[in-house]
Amino acid sequence: MPKWKLLFDILGIPSVSGDEFLISQTIHKYILQRMDAWRVSPEIYYGEEFHDCILLKFGSPATAIFAHVDTIGFMSRYENQLVTIGGPELISGVKLLGSDSLGEIRCGLIVDEDLVFHDFPRGIDPGTRLSFEQNIRLDEEFIQAAYLDNRLGVFSALKVCETLENGWVVFSTYEEHGGGSMPHLLRFIQENAPIKQALISDITWITEGIRHHQGVVLSIRDKYIPRKAFLDRVISIAKSSGIPFQLEVEAYGGSDGREVQFSPYAIDWCFVGAAEDHVHTPNEKVSLFDIECMIQMHRVLMEKL
Repeated sequence: MPKWKLLFDILGIPSVSGDEFLISQTIHKYILQRMDAWRVSPEIYYGEEFHDCILLKFGSPATAIFAHVDTIGFMSRYENQLVTIGGPELISGVKLLGSDSLGEIRCGLIVDEDLVFHDFPRGIDPGTRLSFEQNIRLDEEFIQAAYLDNRLGVFSALKVCETLENGWVVFSTYEEHGGGSMPHLLRFIQENAPIKQALISDITWITEGIRHHQGVVLSIRDKYIPRKAFLDRVISIAKSSGIPFQLEVEAYGGSDGREVQFSPYAIDWCFVGAAEDHVHTPNEKVSLFDIECMIQMHRVLMEKL
């Protein structure tokens, strides 16, 4: 359990897109407590100028890791209606948690064709964010919980901080609901310590070609296509490292890599993350071996690129 304490701690903090203050505050506190024991103490950029994002600058960066801190969820509307934030799976009976001006909320999800409702015995203030009730299950092979996407990406990025000498580690917001923080973050980075490449620390899917216990996933494409010359470098370093990895090719999905690619800056990018079952449900499931490979691969790529 001590090995996974940080992950357990951040899995318990709600941060539906647009309401990332608590998780940002927790990550910032963790950084301040631990940074003196890291190989290099970073410069920290945090506060109202960055909303709920955090940027850490180590040494002389050429590469950045981006990990989004927000999650999918729901927002109360009127007459017991809910609207989705991001793309949660709609499963009747799933328990949701939140709070409004009248107190704490625990309710069930009701799915009625194209409409979504809650079963709380009173009305909920419009605009209240609700997230899946957390239930963390850990055994010798797997962790299963809500919001491994993207708490695992955050966890991995923080573990990389322990040994990183040169690079940016950036915690972004809004990713699950269309993005929006990345343009500001990229501009700040390029104006202060420019980068040439980016790694996306996020979670992808188990599919017919991507399996548990086979290593971290390097994505050749999702909906968007990184530059092949850069991918070839990443894959070459990955092969030399001896760390188990899988190559993913998908037609759909996206990450903060989209906003890197759409930015006005010539920054290469690659998605590097573990794969999960039961995506965007309270029962996301990831191999512990694949998590370890994810952390190791990010460390190697940040050193070698």
